[in-house]
Amino acid sequence: MTLPEVNEMYSTDARCRELLERLRWPEGVLCPRCQDTRVSRLKDYARYECVGCEYQFTVTSGTIFHDSHLPLPIWFLSTLLLCEAKKGMSAMQLKRTIWGQHKGSYKTAWYLCHRIRRAMVEVDRPMLDGTVEVDETFIGGKQRGHQHKVGHPECKKEVVIGIRQREGTLRFFHADDVKSGTLAKYIKENISQDVDVIMTDEFGAYPAALAKAGVTAEHKTIKHKSKVYVDGDTHTNTVESAFSLLKRGIIGSWHKISAKHLQSYLDEMTFRFDRRKRSDLFLDTLHHMVTADPLTFEKLTAA
Repeated sequence: MTLPEVNEMYSTDARCRELLERLRWPEGVLCPRCQDTRVSRLKDYARYECVGCEYQFTVTSGTIFHDSHLPLPIWFLSTLLLCEAKKGMSAMQLKRTIWGQHKGSYKTAWYLCHRIRRAMVEVDRPMLDGTVEVDETFIGGKQRGHQHKVGHPECKKEVVIGIRQREGTLRFFHADDVKSGTLAKYIKENISQDVDVIMTDEFGAYPAALAKAGVTAEHKTIKHKSKVYVDGDTHTNTVESAFSLLKRGIIGSWHKISAKHLQSYLDEMTFRFDRRKRSDLFLDTLHHMVTADPLTFEKLTAA
């Protein structure tokens, strides 16, 4: 959907609620507490009451929208902007776009962005198979003086492990290090034992990681240190192109990401990347937002 279409179709709170109800309860309203279908609409159009447990609720109860004072049209516009921003959108840019230069709160925009990102977390994901590429990259600013290795207390680099199935989905993970045990954990949790081929570079930890993960599939490596990037069908360019997009997002849009929230940005990037060719990206994101658990500000900012 385009921005003018969202402005026209969902300009009021009532219209937004109608869409959210269709997305959350396609077969009719259910009580969020006891799942009873015996639900009555109160005089207040936006509120329902369960006949079974007498619980009163709205379509936003227990969702990402829960306990928000922002109008739903603002939520819809913000969601569209984050969905359609190929390299992401910073909270400051969202604030300027929605509220203007001198209005609104950066804290509000930042919290809003993170709640939308929380809905983009994929819970039930199938195991990857076929041809799968695995690679690692490092996120963070340049270090002055001695270059500490990842894992050292003074190292400013964060590890991101990327796994991508060719012609399939992408997954990013914020890891503590690139040791074989760490790599094995993500490989075992995301790659099927029936995978055909696994492509990596010549990094020495991969053979041990695959052995620890119990993967017996063919392992092909590409020797980047020898400046070989493609050898027939052997390469990691598919996952590296996604790394490139991620880094352009960090440099050009977000500018700075804390280690604490890095995984949230990775989830947003993979969610949008896997759906980049879908015409219903906006509606699919809203559907995730009315089915995901709420995120409180206290939980978001907890140590």
